[in-house]
Amino acid sequence: MKRTHHCNELRIEHVGQVVTLCGWVHSRRDLGGVIFIDVRDREGRTQAVFDPSLLPQNVFDLAASLRNESVIRVSGKVRKRPDGTDNPKIATGQIEVVAAELEVLNQADPLPFQIDDPDSAAKVNEEMRLRYRYLDLRRPEMARNIRLRHKLAAATRRYFDENGFIEVETPMLFKSTPEGAREFIVPCRTNPGQFYALPQSPQQFKQILMVAGIERYFQLARCFRDEDLRADRQPEFTQIDVEMSFVEREDVYALIEGLLKVLWKEALGIDVATPFPRMPYSEAMNRFGIDKPDTRFGLELVDLSDDFRTSSFRLFSGAVASGGVVKALNAKGLACATQGQLETMTGIATEAGAKGLAFIKVENGEWKSPIVKFLTPAEKETLQRRLGIEEGDLILFAVGEWTMACEILGRIRLYAAEVLKGQGKLAIPENRYDFLWVVDFPLLSFDKEQNRWYSSHHPFTAPVPEDIPLLTSEPRKVRGQHYDIVVNGVELGGGSIRIHRPDVQKTVFEDVLQIPPDIAKARFGYMLEAFHYGAPPHGGIALGFDRLVAMLCGTSSIRDVIAFPKTSKGTCLMTDSPGPVDPKQLRELRIELKTPKPHA
Repeated sequence: MKRTHHCNELRIEHVGQVVTLCGWVHSRRDLGGVIFIDVRDREGRTQAVFDPSLLPQNVFDLAASLRNESVIRVSGKVRKRPDGTDNPKIATGQIEVVAAELEVLNQADPLPFQIDDPDSAAKVNEEMRLRYRYLDLRRPEMARNIRLRHKLAAATRRYFDENGFIEVETPMLFKSTPEGAREFIVPCRTNPGQFYALPQSPQQFKQILMVAGIERYFQLARCFRDEDLRADRQPEFTQIDVEMSFVEREDVYALIEGLLKVLWKEALGIDVATPFPRMPYSEAMNRFGIDKPDTRFGLELVDLSDDFRTSSFRLFSGAVASGGVVKALNAKGLACATQGQLETMTGIATEAGAKGLAFIKVENGEWKSPIVKFLTPAEKETLQRRLGIEEGDLILFAVGEWTMACEILGRIRLYAAEVLKGQGKLAIPENRYDFLWVVDFPLLSFDKEQNRWYSSHHPFTAPVPEDIPLLTSEPRKVRGQHYDIVVNGVELGGGSIRIHRPDVQKTVFEDVLQIPPDIAKARFGYMLEAFHYGAPPHGGIALGFDRLVAMLCGTSSIRDVIAFPKTSKGTCLMTDSPGPVDPKQLRELRIELKTPKPHA
């Protein structure tokens, strides 16, 4: 069954050679009694010619019976294609193989969808593609994605090896740590009533590796989270996981900038400029309304709180008096927004907690809005100056608590940008990549329902050293040494400098996060104990590898760069999983199901 060449290898210099190709029938054409078959393997395509005047009848009939995607073995002599029949779209387009022998290795059934025509394949719904994933992966676009993923993984490993890192595999079966995201639980047969959890990340293990003296660790780590899914989330995913000893934030920035420079060059041939800009979290929220801003376009938020602090318009002045803010966004050129688009923007605001959305349309030299009558000429002049208002603009307002007001306009900003882009009024270059470090996040966030503080990143993030005294007295003001790497509004990853002092970690667990000492010991006692035996200062980061590959492949869904992804409901349509298990297995695990019985 040995082949002499792959299907993208033959060129003019091979003319006259007898070759053997193996692959799939990409397409079959019967032209004037001569059959042409494009044979395809993972490298490319070669045309084979079946001429009835040169073949036994049974071989020709066999060629005529082939369906697309059947697996065949063809032997014959390479010749130059007749003048005028070259195919410049494929690398082997100057030659063809005149078939002398044909063996059908596997005849394919009729296909559920065609994969040789990009237009028809694009019309197939995703459920069908996932059901027959092995066919979907044969499409050139998907094959390219999987190969690029491999190249990026190989480049990542080379880069970290060259920088003195050691790849260490951490366990897949871990203990439950319910402080984080929802976990997948695994029952343990040998310890009835006890459970493992699949790791949300190798966070605790990689910190312990620093205590163990590894100093520079990395891993293409498999992680699991039982969360609701979106286009950029899966229940199981891969991250580039990194941890280093004796480093500060700038050391991590430089390392990751070097990695991304290598990967962008490998995938796109683009030379990325370093170092990347840094932007504090507070600035990102104030200017863009989101902690992962897309800086390829403007439409920035403006804070008008001081301008309306003493305004007679109670909606604005009342918000400021109660400790809130007044923020505005000039969606330049969007005064033509339809009623449906305005309703969408209002819906965005109400979903984020607002009672509505105030706006001003500037059309035909007139400011049109129910709120205009409440504004003084001086306040209108202030708006004109601060927001650069011109004919055709749409001014949108958000008032209230700072975070909520920022987030409302941040979401509306992205929606407005898409509308303006569709109208040709806003240019967002597709081939430009704006890299950004977002830094100085708040260490803690407050949960009003539970009336307690929780970690903005995770409980192992170190506070900025000068803020440590504020941990118990003014936790709201404590900044964390947390950083996110953002590209074109997409968060590729995040990390932090970690707590390495056991006394500080104990304070965060017990005094700040209000985790009782016995629970903290049960969940994290081994880490606290390890820190007592010489934990070096350390920090790290994790990059979403699937998300990174998707960006470099030019697709918005990570399902397009994962060989066997799950649906938005967490199911695998190809294998029909998850599914029931045998009652005997449940008995061995001492598990009794209490799911509702189906009605008769």
